Amino acid sequence: MLTAMLLAALVLVAVHSQETEETITYTQCTDGYEWDPVRQRCKDIDECEIVPDACKGGMKCVNHYGGYLCLPRTAQIIVNEREEAAAESTSGRNSVIRRTPADPQRAPPNPTHQIQCAAGYEQSDHNVCQDIDECATGTHNCRTDQVCVNLRGSFSCQCPPGYQKRGDQCVDIDECTLPPYCHHRCVNTPGSYYCQCNAGFQLAANNHTCVDINECDANNPCAQQCYNILGSFICQCNPGFELSSDRINCEDTDECRTSSYICQYQCVNEPGKFSCVCPEGYQVVGGRTCQDINECETTNECREDEICWNYHGGFRCYPRNPCQEPYVLTSENRCVCPVSNAICRELPYSVVYKYMSIRSDRTVPSDIFQIQATTIYPNTINTFRIKSGNENGEFYLRQTSAVSAMLVLVKSLSGPREHIVDLEMLTVNSLNYRTSSVLRLTIIVGPYAF
Repeated sequence: MLTAMLLAALVLVAVHSQETEETITYTQCTDGYEWDPVRQRCKDIDECEIVPDACKGGMKCVNHYGGYLCLPRTAQIIVNEREEAAAESTSGRNSVIRRTPADPQRAPPNPTHQIQCAAGYEQSDHNVCQDIDECATGTHNCRTDQVCVNLRGSFSCQCPPGYQKRGDQCVDIDECTLPPYCHHRCVNTPGSYYCQCNAGFQLAANNHTCVDINECDANNPCAQQCYNILGSFICQCNPGFELSSDRINCEDTDECRTSSYICQYQCVNEPGKFSCVCPEGYQVVGGRTCQDINECETTNECREDEICWNYHGGFRCYPRNPCQEPYVLTSENRCVCPVSNAICRELPYSVVYKYMSIRSDRTVPSDIFQIQATTIYPNTINTFRIKSGNENGEFYLRQTSAVSAMLVLVKSLSGPREHIVDLEMLTVNSLNYRTSSVLRLTIIVGPYAF
């Protein structure tokens, strides 16, 4: 039935007059067809090719004789080519017009036949009907915000890309409200849009996707170490430095300021590090601790008749023979007053010289030195006392046994200074035997608490 509707018969029309006749023949094709001057017949117009966006909603455009169909994309189409040829050959009307000279509308005598063209067409120099391009000639009525699209025999007013018709007007399509075109941010513009990326990202080649910027590779902004993270970066500093307030540059860490206990004596800050120094007479051990230098072993400057005594922070030279008249040296550091000398009867029998060193500001009370009898006599009693050198009460002598006593520091001593304390041991028996011996202790207090 569809084929029958598409087929049309050729119609011959003749117009007669009483006067001399002139015959004009022209051919006009029905809607959906156009004249093919080569094949000399009407041929179908493929609307699917010339009508922009002929079908909406994802439908498929299917051309057929004299028109087109919009079908689902899954539809199967079967074309009968014989019917197509028949439809093309019979889709025209041949007319013959005869005019007499008395006809006021007749054409002037001219051997060339004049043809009549359908609306939207005009006669060409070759006496054929050709399409009028209304868009080129300016004979269309499209608005200034519309785009003219020429069609065969007509024209169409369409909106430019990025716009849609709303009534007679073209309004901008806000692509940013449609399914996401952009990875991060969409910016609508008249007739178009563009994508933007968040800080730390950049548009990929497709202008839609955002990819991370590796700031550390592109242009390392960090003063020292740079670590890239998604969308940003982190700066870090080498040991001994710390990030400044801008989180990019590095400032030297003043380790000496952060802690007063980092060095035992003195901290010296350096770019990116620190070092510990010790006072004269000490050396750095383990990078931070100060240890006394034994000058008696390294640089002994004492004379041959002197002995070198090392103490915390320095050394002293003492005479090898410390004995004073009437005492005589009997062994190292031990002086004895001979009993044959009458003066010795009122003096301690022996004087022993000892030396010791303590640190400054030592915690008190503190046991610092033990005195003990070297010779024990039967049926004797030993008593101990501080004979001299304790005028300010810095010491206390505590007897620990019948033959020994402990010297206790009861007041803190600050160095450098030297104390000479005489510790006396008095020995008596039941026969009124009485003797004494003195230990002369030289205490050298170092200049520091280490």
